[in-house]
Amino acid sequence: MLKSVLDLFRDKHEEKDTNGSVELATAVLLSEIIRADRESDERELKAYRVMLTKQFKLDEQALHTLMDEGRESAEEAVDMVQFTQVINQQCDNDQKQAILKSLWEVAYADKDIAPIEEHTIRRIADLLYIPHSQYIKTKLAVTDEK
Repeated sequence: MLKSVLDLFRDKHEEKDTNGSVELATAVLLSEIIRADRESDERELKAYRVMLTKQFKLDEQALHTLMDEGRESAEEAVDMVQFTQVINQQCDNDQKQAILKSLWEVAYADKDIAPIEEHTIRRIADLLYIPHSQYIKTKLAVTDEK
């Protein structure tokens, strides 16, 4: 009996570990930005695809799977901490900076950053331990180049 209970917890833990990839965590955070203003714009979805492809060099099938898993995980998640923890554990500052830039690019893909999108990116930046000055520099870099 005890063995079956332990196996159940072990299976749940192993299942959680398979979802602990930087790719999935990034996809979830990008999905969260798309969902933030409750308007899914085609330009944002295109930017989402481009960002994932550029950062992770995925083939078409892997990209579709990652996007679907990212969207589903974002809808089911209570908060973003579990995903930012994965990134904090596995990424250096440059990689986290690239993720932040991707968030801004998705948010600004429709040429309008809704206040809730900006707030969501700010919360994510805080969870990734990115200084406010870097958050602002990244925002300005993305909005100025578009």
